[in-house]
Amino acid sequence: MENHDFVGMWVTADGHIRQELLPDGRYDEARGNRKSAYTGSYTVTGNHIDYLDDTGFTATGDVRDGVLYHEHLVLYRES
Repeated sequence: MENHDFVGMWVTADGHIRQELLPDGRYDEARGNRKSAYTGSYTVTGNHIDYLDDTGFTATGDVRDGVLYHEHLVLYRES
């Protein structure tokens, strides 16, 4: 996996969706009280992220100016 600085917790402004990008190329996304609502793997190319969910669906995201735009979501790095 390419080195990148995106590992860590990303959250929506309201805190409802929390996506953790793990250093081993896996992610774990919680929605509200539902922990691990979505899990899978991800790869990073530059500022672009390709996601492959464990159920088989795919998604993409881009980090611009420290903000993660993941499909229709806007996530901010948790301090």
